[in-house]
Amino acid sequence: MSEAPIRRVLLATDLSSASRTATAEAIALAKRDSASLIVLSVMDPRRLRLPGGPFVRRADQERAALLAGVQRIVGQARTAGVSSTFLVWEGEPAETIMAASEAEGVDVIVMGSHGRGRIGRLILGSTSARVSEEARCRVMVVPS
Repeated sequence: MSEAPIRRVLLATDLSSASRTATAEAIALAKRDSASLIVLSVMDPRRLRLPGGPFVRRADQERAALLAGVQRIVGQARTAGVSSTFLVWEGEPAETIMAASEAEGVDVIVMGSHGRGRIGRLILGSTSARVSEEARCRVMVVPS
Protein backbone atom coordinates (compact mmCIF):
# COMPACT_ATOMS: atom_id res chain seq x y z
CA MET A 1 0.00 0.00 0.00
CA SER A 2 1.45 3.38 -0.97
CA GLU A 3 1.53 6.42 1.28
CA ALA A 4 -0.77 9.34 0.64
CA PRO A 5 0.76 12.08 -1.50
CA ILE A 6 2.48 14.95 0.26
CA ARG A 7 0.75 18.26 -0.45
CA ARG A 8 1.64 20.32 2.65
CA VAL A 9 4.97 20.18 4.49
CA LEU A 10 5.52 21.82 7.88
CA LEU A 11 9.12 22.70 8.68
CA ALA A 12 9.40 23.18 12.45
CA THR A 13 12.58 25.15 13.05
CA ASP A 14 14.29 26.78 15.99
CA LEU A 15 16.62 28.51 13.49
CA SER A 16 19.67 26.87 15.10
CA SER A 17 22.48 25.17 13.24
CA ALA A 18 20.76 21.86 14.07
CA SER A 19 17.84 22.98 11.87
CA ARG A 20 19.85 23.78 8.73
CA THR A 21 19.86 20.23 7.37
CA ALA A 22 16.15 19.87 8.14
CA THR A 23 15.48 23.12 6.28
CA ALA A 24 17.25 21.84 3.16
CA GLU A 25 15.43 18.50 3.45
CA ALA A 26 12.00 20.16 3.82
CA ILE A 27 12.56 22.41 0.81
CA ALA A 28 13.78 19.44 -1.28
CA LEU A 29 10.80 17.31 -0.22
CA ALA A 30 8.29 20.06 -1.02
CA LYS A 31 9.94 20.67 -4.40
CA ARG A 32 10.04 16.95 -5.26
CA ASP A 33 6.35 16.47 -4.47
CA SER A 34 5.15 19.90 -5.71
CA ALA A 35 3.93 20.54 -2.16
CA SER A 36 3.58 23.81 -0.31
CA LEU A 37 5.90 24.53 2.59
CA ILE A 38 4.88 26.13 5.88
CA VAL A 39 7.83 27.30 7.99
CA LEU A 40 7.02 27.35 11.72
CA SER A 41 9.10 28.72 14.55
CA VAL A 42 7.87 28.63 18.13
CA MET A 43 8.58 31.30 20.70
CA ASP A 44 8.79 29.54 24.05
CA PRO A 45 8.12 32.21 26.71
CA ARG A 46 9.80 30.04 29.35
CA ARG A 47 13.14 30.56 27.60
CA LEU A 48 12.90 34.34 27.86
CA ARG A 49 13.46 34.33 31.64
CA LEU A 50 16.34 33.36 33.88
CA PRO A 51 15.49 31.00 36.76
CA GLY A 52 15.46 33.98 39.15
CA GLY A 53 12.84 35.78 37.09
CA PRO A 54 14.54 38.57 35.12
CA PHE A 55 14.12 38.51 31.35
CA VAL A 56 17.04 37.34 29.21
CA ARG A 57 15.43 38.83 26.13
CA ARG A 58 12.26 40.80 25.54
CA ALA A 59 9.40 38.99 23.82
CA ASP A 60 9.24 41.59 21.02
CA GLN A 61 12.95 41.13 20.30
CA GLU A 62 12.58 37.35 20.23
CA ARG A 63 9.54 37.53 17.93
CA ALA A 64 11.36 39.91 15.57
CA ALA A 65 14.36 37.56 15.39
CA LEU A 66 12.11 34.57 14.67
CA LEU A 67 10.16 36.48 12.01
CA ALA A 68 13.38 37.49 10.24
CA GLY A 69 14.65 33.91 10.35
CA VAL A 70 11.52 32.24 8.99
CA GLN A 71 11.20 34.91 6.29
CA ARG A 72 14.74 34.06 5.13
CA ILE A 73 13.78 30.39 4.86
CA VAL A 74 10.60 31.28 2.93
CA GLY A 75 12.81 33.27 0.54
CA GLN A 76 15.11 30.25 0.06
CA ALA A 77 12.12 28.02 -0.65
CA ARG A 78 10.58 30.44 -3.12
CA THR A 79 13.93 30.78 -4.90
CA ALA A 80 13.88 26.98 -5.24
CA GLY A 81 10.40 27.21 -6.79
CA VAL A 82 8.45 26.07 -3.71
CA SER A 83 5.26 27.81 -2.63
CA SER A 84 5.97 28.83 0.94
CA THR A 85 4.59 30.76 3.89
CA PHE A 86 5.45 31.08 7.58
CA LEU A 87 4.02 31.03 11.09
CA VAL A 88 5.48 32.23 14.38
CA TRP A 89 3.47 30.84 17.28
CA GLU A 90 4.00 31.05 21.01
CA GLY A 91 3.92 28.14 23.46
CA GLU A 92 5.57 24.94 24.51
CA PRO A 93 7.40 23.76 21.35
CA ALA A 94 6.15 20.15 20.97
CA GLU A 95 2.52 21.02 21.73
CA THR A 96 2.64 24.06 19.47
CA ILE A 97 4.19 22.16 16.55
CA MET A 98 1.48 19.50 16.77
CA ALA A 99 -1.29 22.12 17.06
CA ALA A 100 0.04 23.97 14.01
CA SER A 101 0.31 20.74 12.01
CA GLU A 102 -3.34 19.97 12.72
CA ALA A 103 -4.55 23.54 12.14
CA GLU A 104 -2.74 23.69 8.80
CA GLY A 105 -3.67 20.16 7.69
CA VAL A 106 -0.11 19.13 6.88
CA ASP A 107 0.91 15.73 5.59
CA VAL A 108 4.38 15.68 7.12
CA ILE A 109 6.36 17.55 9.76
CA VAL A 110 10.09 17.98 9.10
CA MET A 111 12.31 18.95 12.02
CA GLY A 112 15.92 18.79 13.06
CA SER A 113 17.42 16.98 16.00
CA HIS A 114 19.97 18.47 18.34
CA GLY A 115 21.45 15.03 18.98
CA ARG A 116 21.73 15.50 22.73
CA GLY A 117 21.85 11.77 23.47
CA ARG A 118 19.90 9.85 26.09
CA ILE A 119 21.09 11.82 29.11
CA GLY A 120 20.37 15.17 27.44
CA ARG A 121 16.89 14.01 26.46
CA LEU A 122 16.22 12.89 30.04
CA ILE A 123 17.29 16.25 31.45
CA LEU A 124 16.02 18.59 28.72
CA GLY A 125 13.40 16.45 27.02
CA SER A 126 13.24 16.03 23.29
CA THR A 127 10.83 18.03 21.20
CA SER A 128 11.48 15.86 18.15
CA ALA A 129 10.92 12.63 20.11
CA ARG A 130 7.63 13.87 21.54
CA VAL A 131 6.36 15.14 18.19
CA SER A 132 7.37 11.84 16.54
CA GLU A 133 5.43 9.88 19.14
CA GLU A 134 2.31 12.03 19.36
CA ALA A 135 1.75 13.78 16.01
CA ARG A 136 -1.20 12.68 13.89
CA CYS A 137 0.79 12.91 10.66
CA ARG A 138 4.12 11.64 9.41
CA VAL A 139 7.21 13.11 11.05
CA MET A 140 10.69 13.28 9.54
CA VAL A 141 13.48 13.98 12.05
CA VAL A 142 16.66 15.04 10.31
CA PRO A 143 19.93 14.74 12.25
CA SER A 144 22.12 17.84 12.24
